[in-house]
Amino acid sequence: MSISRITYLSLGSNQENKLQHLQTAVAIIAERIGGVTRVSKVYKTASWGFESEAFLNICIQVATILNPETLLQKLLQIEKDLGRKRSKECDGDRYQDRVIDIDILMFDNEIIFDKNLIVPHPKMLQRKFVLVPLVDIASKTMHPIAKQTIAKCLAVCTDTSEVQQIDAVIVRPISISEKYNYIAIEGNIGAGKTTLTKMFANDFNAKIVLERFADNPFLPKFYEDKDRFAFPLEMSFLADRYQQLTDDLAQFDLFKNFIVSDYYIFKSLIFAQVTLQNDEYFLYRKMFDIMYKEITKPDLYIYLYQNTDRLLENIKKRGRDYEQNIEPAYLEKIHKGYANFIKTEEHLNTLVIDVSDLDFVSNAKDYQQIINLVKKHP
Repeated sequence: MSISRITYLSLGSNQENKLQHLQTAVAIIAERIGGVTRVSKVYKTASWGFESEAFLNICIQVATILNPETLLQKLLQIEKDLGRKRSKECDGDRYQDRVIDIDILMFDNEIIFDKNLIVPHPKMLQRKFVLVPLVDIASKTMHPIAKQTIAKCLAVCTDTSEVQQIDAVIVRPISISEKYNYIAIEGNIGAGKTTLTKMFANDFNAKIVLERFADNPFLPKFYEDKDRFAFPLEMSFLADRYQQLTDDLAQFDLFKNFIVSDYYIFKSLIFAQVTLQNDEYFLYRKMFDIMYKEITKPDLYIYLYQNTDRLLENIKKRGRDYEQNIEPAYLEKIHKGYANFIKTEEHLNTLVIDVSDLDFVSNAKDYQQIINLVKKHP
């Protein structure tokens, strides 16, 4: 399980469209570093340590699962991606213009002395352009070395430079955990829904609800004799899914940000439509409708679409014996069932993501693409 830590960052820009550089940097930090939980007001200050254009400065609070060393490397890469060019002349006590400057001020209450990173930032208490915006978001936070609150540190700061608030706002990116309390991730057999659910749970500190299909004694029998075991299989799945979702969704974990599951109970009806005879389905639908009224609906329903060829590849790769004889036609029927469900469930907040050409397990960019789609979804 990944543990989220609080870090405070200082951002500054004095080139070209300064405000836009800050906004872009904050957005990228939210994508690559962690949730941006607080953003200060924007302040204008004269260049510090050299003669140049005035800076715009802000401070932000970020919840991240990264360790300090990885955090530093990713921030340096963000600076580089936004066009900052470092040179020997700006090392040490020498300064220069910059498109973006991102400094780690504090990392929880840790004290770090490393050749590449010192935390708390060794010069933060000498700089009003850092302390003034930091007080906006962390006035009562204790400086781990000075043993004083940030507000008190500002009060005793000897820096006499002028820090002027301007009439501008940096928009704080809204994190997934703030938008949603419950996300259900679904897809056809082999689409990767369980894998993605586990990744979300790990990276966003979410309570995970996984379907207990492996414990169902009828599943291997069903793949051997579908006509005989379809009804007991679907009824047992329905009962188990109803019980699990009722129990797990009612018991929210205070130490988790939200709930993510790798199925939604409507899955039961979709599979039942494919596997059951008409008279069996009629009886099954009666039971389903009673249970469905009682189930909490997800704030976001994600459907992972994969083409049939990729599904068959994934099924073969994961090597479950009872799945190896699944026919392409069966997978296509299931997909049509999901497509009809998505089309008719107008009140369900649905996001369809085509992952046929994505490898979100091995390719970090593909995974980030999915996260960005979720963040941007209404």
